[in-house]
Amino acid sequence: MIDMRDLRLDDARALLEHDPTCRLPEPEESPTVYMQSVVDNLCELSLKDPLTGLANRRHFRNVLAREIDAVARSGDSALLLMMDIDHFKKVNDNYGHLAGDRVLQAIANCLASCVRPMDTVARYGGEEFAAILPNCPASYGKIVAERIRETVGNLSISVSPLLSIQVTLSIGGAYAPEWVRSTTALWSDRADIQLYRAKTEGRNRVCIEQQREIAVSAEEKSMLFGHLSMGDPAWLECASSDASDGAAGSAMNKVN
Repeated sequence: MIDMRDLRLDDARALLEHDPTCRLPEPEESPTVYMQSVVDNLCELSLKDPLTGLANRRHFRNVLAREIDAVARSGDSALLLMMDIDHFKKVNDNYGHLAGDRVLQAIANCLASCVRPMDTVARYGGEEFAAILPNCPASYGKIVAERIRETVGNLSISVSPLLSIQVTLSIGGAYAPEWVRSTTALWSDRADIQLYRAKTEGRNRVCIEQQREIAVSAEEKSMLFGHLSMGDPAWLECASSDASDGAAGSAMNKVN
C-alpha cells in the first residue's frame, strides 16, 4: 500500500482547487477513493480550455478522429464547423485583453447553448472555435450554422460596467465523406478552406462545402464492414478527385 504522506500532490491539488466543478473527497476517509478522484479530475481538466471551459484542441482532435471512424462504419452524415471571431484584434486593441477574454467566454457559452448535447464544441486556438455535429443531414447543417452566426451577432457582451459590445462570427463547414476512411487533417483543411472563403467574401457569413454524393452498393458495404472487423481500413479518401471515371464514385479507392 502507498502511504499518502509519501506522495507529492501539492501541485495537483493546487490545479484542481482552481476548478469550481472539482470536488475531492477527504483523503482520510479512503486513500484509494481520494487518489482515484485526483486522477479522474486531472484527466477531465486536461481536456478543457482553461478560459472558456470548452473542449481544448487535444480533446477535439481525438473526438474528430473517432467521428471519422464512425462515419466510415455507418455512413451517417457528420459536419465539422470552423468558426472565427471577426476583427477580434480590434477588441483587444480598443478595450484591452480582459475585454477580449470576456468576449471569448461569452461566445463560448453562446456556442454551447446553440448545439445538441451530442455535439462537441471546442476552443480551437486564439479566437477560433470548432464544432463537430454527428448525425447532421445536409439539409440541417446550414440551418444550424446560420442560427449560430445570428445568435452570436445578436449577443450583447459586457466588457466593462458601462460598456457592451457586439461581435460577428465567420463560419466554414465541411462534411465527412460517407463510407470513407478519411483523416482529421483532410477534414479540417476542407472546413478551413470554407472559413477562409467566408472571411474573404465579407465576414459574418456561413460557407459550407457541398456534401459529396458517394454511391455504395450493398456488396461494397459488406466488403467495407468485413475489412473493418479485421482491423484494416477498407477505403481511403483520394487526395484528388480527378481520377474519378469509375462507376464506384470519385472519392474512394479500394485498398488491398
